[in-house]
Amino acid sequence: MLFERIVSEGISHNSYLIGSGSRAAVIDPRRDCDVYLQIASRNALVITHIFETHRNEDYAIGSLELNGRCGAKIYHGAQLPFAYGEPVKEGDRFILGSLELLVLETPGHTDESISLVLSDKEVSDRPCMIFCGDTLFSGEIGRTDFFGEERKAEMAAKIYDSISKKIIPLGEGVIVCPAHGAGSVCGNEIADHPFTTIGYEKETNQVLAQGREAFISQRSVESPYYPPYFRQMEKYNLKGTAILHRMPDLRELSIAEVNQLRKSGCQIVDIRSPTSFGGGHIPGSISIWREGLPSFMGWFLDYQRPIVIVDDFNLDLDPLLCHFIRQGYDTIAGVLSGGFPLWTKAAQDIGTIPTCSVRQLKERLEKENPFILDVRDIKNWRAIGHIHGAHQIYIGELPRHLDEIPKNEPIVVYCDSGFKGSLAASILAINQYHMVTNVLGGMNAWKKAGYRIEK
Repeated sequence: MLFERIVSEGISHNSYLIGSGSRAAVIDPRRDCDVYLQIASRNALVITHIFETHRNEDYAIGSLELNGRCGAKIYHGAQLPFAYGEPVKEGDRFILGSLELLVLETPGHTDESISLVLSDKEVSDRPCMIFCGDTLFSGEIGRTDFFGEERKAEMAAKIYDSISKKIIPLGEGVIVCPAHGAGSVCGNEIADHPFTTIGYEKETNQVLAQGREAFISQRSVESPYYPPYFRQMEKYNLKGTAILHRMPDLRELSIAEVNQLRKSGCQIVDIRSPTSFGGGHIPGSISIWREGLPSFMGWFLDYQRPIVIVDDFNLDLDPLLCHFIRQGYDTIAGVLSGGFPLWTKAAQDIGTIPTCSVRQLKERLEKENPFILDVRDIKNWRAIGHIHGAHQIYIGELPRHLDEIPKNEPIVVYCDSGFKGSLAASILAINQYHMVTNVLGGMNAWKKAGYRIEK
């Protein structure tokens, strides 16, 4: 038996390849699918099956891409009218050498969610693994809020029953292989464990331990943050994402080409640090630092306009391209050739965002009364506290709450450490806020300095 877990960093997505004899299956593939073909080739396997545990919301599924490369059949739950692939139902079985995959319908996260129970018949008829998509995570249960307020209780009941009546009875020793790990937006507090077991979750999963009625009651009032790109992913993953055939090359764009794209209304994404962005950037740029791209591009970028990437030295950009492709952004025009230093040497227009330290902010607050904007999430606002007089608007929801922020007053924006603050400042600048300062170090530095924190 061959077993491989493939992790897509940034979105904390897990896909899996299993194989036996001469055949293999891939579960929940990503669009940049070379990795599956390489693993199969190294092990003299042919990929014959592709399974989707559900219609994913946080990334563009790579099933059609992989199908186009190897011809494997695609299978997914029968409770949605997918425009591609074949539906499966409870009790369907698939054979790969000595391996058997049994389909369980496990709705709750979505209506058509399925789990795949793996048995190695060469060893035993008993199940040894379950691939459960976004139904059960390590320390958490999948989100149930995707279908509106009126269905929250219904979906919460469904996912709890799917776990308690179908997954847990498989046995405590069964290894649980979820579609996401810690940091995913598809669960609130997923533990940082690569795998878990049914027995371990029975003993330690506090969400599961609270009982059915308490779980339904809690989920009925929860309102997790919902990135707008989720809706686009749902459309792509129902109808089928465009087939690339190969990963595109990232073109280097001249200054003239970038300026022409600016005139046509392109999206400029500056992936440098807050200090670099604050010191100078192309006017109209969005500041999303390199590591923050997977988490925040889907909040602020649309799927129509071309995207231009700006860095300092254009190093190691292939992983960045993968982040865009995995979230369905196929309109990348390219990267500024020579990076931002070449832009400055060419005497082009430059925008700036003032920055300050927490010490400078404290001194300023003793003399002035600026509008203080805290763009951390509500959980951190409540658990850690905030600066006196601050107004909380989560960074992802900032564009929809601009009417709450005065345009004719100085604004000081802070987050945890300054990165989301730079993103917020860039969004405000695009919307004609001209007196914005980003606090470097954010709440982490404020707390370390021992300054007053309100709760």
